[in-house]
Amino acid sequence: MGGSYGTAAVNDAAGTLREPQASVDSNGPHWFAVHTRYRYEKKVVAQLNYKRYEVYLPLRTEKHVWSDRHQVVTTALFPGYVFVHIDQSSAARRAVLQTAGLLGFVTFGGTVVPVPPAQIDHLQLLLQEKVLFSLHPFVQVGQRMRIRGGCLDGLEGVLLQHEGKLVISIEMIQRSLAIEIQGYELDFV
Repeated sequence: MGGSYGTAAVNDAAGTLREPQASVDSNGPHWFAVHTRYRYEKKVVAQLNYKRYEVYLPLRTEKHVWSDRHQVVTTALFPGYVFVHIDQSSAARRAVLQTAGLLGFVTFGGTVVPVPPAQIDHLQLLLQEKVLFSLHPFVQVGQRMRIRGGCLDGLEGVLLQHEGKLVISIEMIQRSLAIEIQGYELDFV
C-alpha cells in the first residue's frame, strides 16, 4: 500500500488546490495519522490539546550515554507522526491543519483514510503494559495471529515464525513493533 505523506492539500484534475477527500462516514470521530515537522511531535500535541482535540503520541524512553553524563530521554515512538481523534467535518480537519508544525494528514491517493481503532488500541495496550518490544520493518505478509490470555489478550499481529516474534503494525504510517511471543498462547485470526 503506497501513499503520500503529509499532504495538506492536493491538486485536482483542473490543477486547483483542494483539501483531501475523506474516505469514511461523518458519523462520529475516527483516528487519523498526521505528519509533523522533524521533532515537532510534542509541540503539535500541545497545540491540538489546547484546541481540545483527543491526541495520541506514542512515546518511548531511552537511556542516552555520553562521555560525561547519562540521561533518560523520552522521544516519539514513530518520529514525525501523531494520531488525532476527530470527526469528518471539514471544519475539524481545517482546524487540525491550522496547527504550527503539522504538515498534513496522511493520505493515500489524495484521500484521508482513518487508522483502524484496533491498531491504536493494540499500540496503547502494548505501551501501557510496558512489554519489551523493538522497532521492526513494516511487514504485510505472514500469518495473522491473536494473543490469547494474559496482559496482552486480544493483541493481533503478523507472526514471524523464524524469529519467534509477533509484529504489530500501524498500516497507515507503515511502522511496526515486534514482541517476543515465548510464553504466550496464539490463535489464528
